[in-house]
Amino acid sequence: MNSAPHFATTEIHDADLDSISGGVAVTAASGLHIEAGPLAVCADVDALVSAKGIAANVNTNVFVG
Repeated sequence: MNSAPHFATTEIHDADLDSISGGVAVTAASGLHIEAGPLAVCADVDALVSAKGIAANVNTNVFVG
């Protein structure tokens, strides 16, 4: 008896995933990087709109070195 797990794979196209997850209608991203001497500031913003709602993300980093 073979007790090894069996896996089946299938190919899924992007259009199929969009219909499953609700798809993404609009997406936008922006970033900023400033360095002055030993100081560096980085920031990025992204947002997306889909049938399920709106999501946004903001990241900031400050480096002193």
